Amino acid sequence: MMELHKKSYEPLKWTVALLGLMILLGGCESGYGRQPAPAPLPEVSTVTIKPQPVELTTELPGRTSAYLVAEIRPQVNGIIKQRLFKEGSDVQAGQVLYQIDPAPFQVALDSSRASLSKAQANLPSIRLKAERHKELLVDKAVSRQDYDDAVAAEDQARAEVAYWQAQVTGARINLGYTRVTAPISGRIGKSSVTDGALVTAYQPTSLATIQQLDPIYVDVTQSSAELLRLKRHLETGRLSADGANGRKVHILLEDGTAYPLEGLLQFRDITVDQATGSFILRIVVPNSKHLLLPGMFVRAVVQEGIAEQALLVPQQGVSRNPKGEPIALIVDEAGKVQQRLLTLDRAIGDKWLISSGLKAGERLIVEGMMNVRPSATVIAVPWKNAQAGQAASPANRPLAESR
Repeated sequence: MMELHKKSYEPLKWTVALLGLMILLGGCESGYGRQPAPAPLPEVSTVTIKPQPVELTTELPGRTSAYLVAEIRPQVNGIIKQRLFKEGSDVQAGQVLYQIDPAPFQVALDSSRASLSKAQANLPSIRLKAERHKELLVDKAVSRQDYDDAVAAEDQARAEVAYWQAQVTGARINLGYTRVTAPISGRIGKSSVTDGALVTAYQPTSLATIQQLDPIYVDVTQSSAELLRLKRHLETGRLSADGANGRKVHILLEDGTAYPLEGLLQFRDITVDQATGSFILRIVVPNSKHLLLPGMFVRAVVQEGIAEQALLVPQQGVSRNPKGEPIALIVDEAGKVQQRLLTLDRAIGDKWLISSGLKAGERLIVEGMMNVRPSATVIAVPWKNAQAGQAASPANRPLAESR
């Protein structure tokens, strides 16, 4: 009976073994015991750094001032008889602005002329008398004293004629001063006097002011330290002077818009202000439409020089470490990520000008750098936006764009 019982369990044992084998095979097919597949390499977008010539400029604050300024003052005393200009209008050099009452000056001129005529009428008889005394002196018909008195009288008569000639000239000049004229062409402001006002010669208060606005001056300030830095860069070759366009200046208005006409750098002052450590640069700007008025605040974009081998990189490819230092990630020849510590010069449009930290030919990561770390192996592809236009200002831009 034991043998019969043992035989009845034999098929069950083989069934259990077969089921276990099937479970084991099913587990292998579902992944148990198999090595996981390696993760794909991260992909980053890079741009190859290439040197290029860049025109470097700096923005300096300043104010406008009139090219010529003339304060109108009377040169004789009198009553203003008439004002002959419209306030705020353009006047020409020599144009009559005020008429001072000429009557007393006309009387003085007529009186001087009459006295001159009288002196001139007396001169011939006195001269003839002196000549006769000279002839009589030879025959000793007159004394030497009489002859000397006749010569002195002639000299006195000539001097009197010269005196009254000068008086006539002075009276004529004073009469001309009653017509107050414009010494320069320009725009005249408001008048400080009206008809009937009493004015005195060379009074401290001006009658009006004329300002020539075309062209106009723009006076900007630059620090002496900045000037020394520029000279040092020119001497070391980091910058080269642009002789053809180095004196051209762009003007930005106080609302940020660009002035349509270029100015010309006239000179740099030779004295540094001890209080501010800066000096004045004077720029001459065309102003035919009188858009610029004296006293306006503007910014002048002055050229520093040409950086022949400038390295420009997109700003999105530069980040900062916890210390605030600018850093960048590059892909080396082996396809590994390397970190670089940068020195930035300035922003030019949407790019940074690099002073140190990168070299020409290196591949800078501009997209995907958040997914990689230094020493990681990556797949580098060209940046699709590498040729996209940039919003470069007239201040600093690649040389090809500024010409």
